[in-house]
Amino acid sequence: MEPFIRSDQYNFIKAQTKILINGHSTVNDRDVLNALKSLAIEKVVNLFSDISEEQMQLLNPIMKVEDKENAQEFLLKLKPYVIPFKEITDKTIKKLFPKAKKLKVPSLEDIDLKETSYLGWTDKGSNKKYIIANFDNKLIGLQGTIKSTSQTGICALCNAHEETAMFISRTKGSRKDTFTKRGNYICQDSQKCNQNIITLDKLNDFILRLNG
Repeated sequence: MEPFIRSDQYNFIKAQTKILINGHSTVNDRDVLNALKSLAIEKVVNLFSDISEEQMQLLNPIMKVEDKENAQEFLLKLKPYVIPFKEITDKTIKKLFPKAKKLKVPSLEDIDLKETSYLGWTDKGSNKKYIIANFDNKLIGLQGTIKSTSQTGICALCNAHEETAMFISRTKGSRKDTFTKRGNYICQDSQKCNQNIITLDKLNDFILRLNG
């Protein structure tokens, strides 16, 4: 069976296992627990528009998750079917960011590409943040200046409460040779941000706003 689960969907499923663990640790009513299980599998199945019987068999064991050990075993069996983020080369970087002559992609050794919805890193020399995401089935590059706020807030990409920084991008205006600056608070730590993403809606909105 081919990989069919996106990173954000995997994170969503992981979040559902946490809800089930919490339910089993705090609730004794069997009917309530059965309702939690039914809701969990329903939400997980609804992530996929055209699910096969084989895929369904892989996801069904979420109904048996009661503790961290069950959850870990279930998630480990799902991991081989998560679609990894495409590996990025220097050639890709040059194509996506043609004006950034000496920019290099950071080491991917410490990044789990199966838990990555976008790649983001900061060039400390220029104080710029670079983001590579998959949008409409093609890679897209976004860049902007980054200003640390030393505060926590809601990230525009993952919608979670984390340490954020102000990302300011410059986009072409409606008139020739004009530009518009747009700012968004995003996670300072892109890897943590990726772990928080349970839907691509915010990330896609962010891309549309910057390219609109």
